[in-house]
Amino acid sequence: MMSYAEWGNALYSGKKSYQIIKNRRIFLTTGLVLVLIAIIGVAIFGVNPSIDFKGGTDFTVTNTQNNPPQQPAYDALKAAGVTENPKVFQMGTNGLRVQTSQLATEKETQIQSELAKAYKVNVKNVSKGSVGPSWGASVSRQAAIGLVVFLAMISLLLMAYFRTWTMAVSALFALMHDLMITVGAFAFTQVEVTPATIIGLLTILGYSLYDTVVVFDKIRENTKDMMNQSRSTYDELANLSINQTMVRSINTSITAILPVSAILFLGSALLGASTLRDISMPLFIGMIVGTFSSIFIATPLLTIIRNRSQSIKNHNAKVETARQKALEHGSATLNPDGTVSTKPVVNAAPVQPGHHLGQAAQPKRKKKKN
Repeated sequence: MMSYAEWGNALYSGKKSYQIIKNRRIFLTTGLVLVLIAIIGVAIFGVNPSIDFKGGTDFTVTNTQNNPPQQPAYDALKAAGVTENPKVFQMGTNGLRVQTSQLATEKETQIQSELAKAYKVNVKNVSKGSVGPSWGASVSRQAAIGLVVFLAMISLLLMAYFRTWTMAVSALFALMHDLMITVGAFAFTQVEVTPATIIGLLTILGYSLYDTVVVFDKIRENTKDMMNQSRSTYDELANLSINQTMVRSINTSITAILPVSAILFLGSALLGASTLRDISMPLFIGMIVGTFSSIFIATPLLTIIRNRSQSIKNHNAKVETARQKALEHGSATLNPDGTVSTKPVVNAAPVQPGHHLGQAAQPKRKKKKN
């Protein structure tokens, strides 16, 4: 059994390869099914916006007993005449957060007193804050504008950097795939969407884009002189690029997900810090989905688009013709998976990374005798 480093070297050199492009229809179909499920979840359940988006009144109760129950808060709201879907969240180990619809000032004061009485704390330990519906609508509008501007700027940047629209379209599709699945997770779980959640969503788009650009950059490097050779098709070079960057993608994902997992599961679930969940949950889901899309969605879609180009079709036909001639002349063999391997002219040992001597291995010139 090879080590992780040996596995990575085998992937980079091409000795070991996972056929991502060959099975692209399976991966793309899986991605589309996940997006469809997410859309259905949003359509049926909808997202759960915080009062920052829809407006309302927010009460915070502090210095309560450890792990205070939520039922006294509901009873206090009912006693004050508030029955319109209030929300109660635990904050840490000795605090609560209560959210209601927009209330009059007199009603807010009454609720403060009822909450203080219910949890046996001073009224000063019950703070309040209000968000008007117009301000919430403004936040929603600014969030939508920020997303549109982000996607537009990314499109222009990718087209300028790669000098082709195909990679920009593929990357944007992968980004929307990540965004929809993450939003769908919030719809199914009904976790509250706050401004911190929007920040998390924009952050994962940047993370996913970075991962995708690394793969695309390797594809550009491997296909730079593609038309001058007849050994590999565009699909094969794209698949090689995915395998060469797979270890980097895995390492980056693990190092990024571990601290986010600590924030989500330790800070939010165990310590009850719900505000940490607002940003850590979209980061956790988005990083996992973003890693999947950069490997199994973006590049497979890119190959489908690029294979429609006449120049790529002509090159693939040239490669196929060269392989058929090599088979006829016996200079190549047909592998069980249908691929063709050319026979080396000289049986030379493969170069080991870091072990080639370069100039030091050249024979020394003999000095002339006088």
